Amino acid sequence: MLLDTASLYYRAYFGVPDTVRAPDGTPVNAVRGLLDFITRLVQDHHPDDLVACMDADWRPHWRVELIPSYKAHRVAVETETGPDEEATPDTLAPQVPIIEAVLDAVGIARVGVATYEADDVIGTLAGRATGPVDIVTGDRDLYQLVDDARGVRVLYPLKGVGQLQVTDEAWLRQKYAVDASGYVDFALLRGDPSDGLPGVPGIGEKTAAKLLDTYGDLAGIMAAVGDPASKLTPSQRKRLDESRDYVAVAPKVVRVASDVPLPGFDPALPTEPLDPELLDALADRWGLGGALQRLLSTLRT
Repeated sequence: MLLDTASLYYRAYFGVPDTVRAPDGTPVNAVRGLLDFITRLVQDHHPDDLVACMDADWRPHWRVELIPSYKAHRVAVETETGPDEEATPDTLAPQVPIIEAVLDAVGIARVGVATYEADDVIGTLAGRATGPVDIVTGDRDLYQLVDDARGVRVLYPLKGVGQLQVTDEAWLRQKYAVDASGYVDFALLRGDPSDGLPGVPGIGEKTAAKLLDTYGDLAGIMAAVGDPASKLTPSQRKRLDESRDYVAVAPKVVRVASDVPLPGFDPALPTEPLDPELLDALADRWGLGGALQRLLSTLRT
């Protein structure tokens, strides 16, 4: 099981009241909510291995170089030497180091790699896996990794993690009329305002799916632009032609990396805390109480 950790702690933050606080009054709603999410996922799905995948760089420069608008609207502070600072709620940002410390003390593998997003870590781990993989994320971009033959699914939270949309290839075909192999082309044609991806003007989900069904893939669609005999409408032909620069670079931006240089780590789900003393100190300091005890009890069973 691969967790898109930021996606989950954001959901926990907005799903658990910020009246959930540490003894000193610091909000810990994202911390405790995430711990409860992990507990429920382990109870319901019984993974052998679990990896909390992290955004070491939420807006990699190599993606921004290709599409400058990529996540630009979410930048709080631009930096010269490292990742830009992302705009996050004032009471969420201080909880992220607590989350990281607690996961480490529990012994849950936590993996992030400089210049890569969590999506890229997930893509690399999913590609290397020798058995079934469940990816838990609220990010539709990861639908591109679905692979029935290899048992790779996306579990998309609908209400917490107790109600998950199980995304396989049949679901993708029913919902979007595309296969996972065509999802990158579909997504870049449609665009995604939440990621600052403009898409091709005038092409929404239905048109993107229809074009891919007719011409096979992005290359086939762009070949049709230059073919007077193709059945593209004049408007589609014009807009696709005007979007050639975007279409040329967008696949590298949208496609998750599969070759991230991962550090060594043990993905096995722990049965006992890796650092019990530190974990006790963190539990007392941040008032993690029942949420942490529920997780530890679940890990022991």
